[in-house]
Amino acid sequence: MLFSLLIAHYNNYDLFLDCYDSIVKQSYSNFEVIILDDCSTDGSFEKLTELLKDDARFKIYQNDSNQGVGFTKKRLAELANGEVCGFLDPDDALTENAIENSVKNHTEKNVVTYSKFLLCDANLNYLKLFPQSRAIKNGDEKFFNIFLEANHFFTFKKSAYNKTSGINADLTSAVDQDLYLKLYEIGNFTFINEALYYYRLHEKGVSQEKSKKGKLNENWQKVILDTAKRRNIGRLYGKDIQDIDNLPEFIFKNQNTFLKKIQRKLQ
Repeated sequence: MLFSLLIAHYNNYDLFLDCYDSIVKQSYSNFEVIILDDCSTDGSFEKLTELLKDDARFKIYQNDSNQGVGFTKKRLAELANGEVCGFLDPDDALTENAIENSVKNHTEKNVVTYSKFLLCDANLNYLKLFPQSRAIKNGDEKFFNIFLEANHFFTFKKSAYNKTSGINADLTSAVDQDLYLKLYEIGNFTFINEALYYYRLHEKGVSQEKSKKGKLNENWQKVILDTAKRRNIGRLYGKDIQDIDNLPEFIFKNQNTFLKKIQRKLQ
């Protein structure tokens, strides 16, 4: 089974070297790596081209102009030739068995696998396990991944992706969450109870930049609204969705309260 590893790249060559090292050490050999550079301004594209020129498994492309992460990831998914695909950020890395374990857990009964992941410092040294990763219930129309239970390392069947409307090219953040929720509506998710992904925490990380938090919340709101529309959900927890200013926060509070009630009953 061919696996497509998809990497959206922008000005990240130095950190990509750790990512690259983890890819070439994979225990699974039948894979391709597709890298799409979003018009880097620091010479990264030229350096990547030189680094990867002798390895046929790596295919590197560049957008005609800077388009943003949504456009870039959408194009990557379209370029993928593998039966199973997975996104890897260029500043992160995989464990040696990440692709092998993911492929092994893909069956006729599921469309997605996802695992636990490790939070690391700027030098990719292990800090702690991301605490929210866990198995989720399939087929729940009110599942919005609000606690980020489904996360890295997330892999999906290309055939399932083709049944969705695809990645939203206009999103500048919350792109992965939008994809996860669309695929959730296509078929079952399988949780791999093992850490397969190293997530680097550093100042330049998109999800960690304070200046971009506002846009992240705006996009997250749009993702949930679009998801509710696809699922014909007009009301949540007694309120009309259109009347809720901050859907992520509203859902988080209500689902968190519900979970706490269940926990108290079980104690």
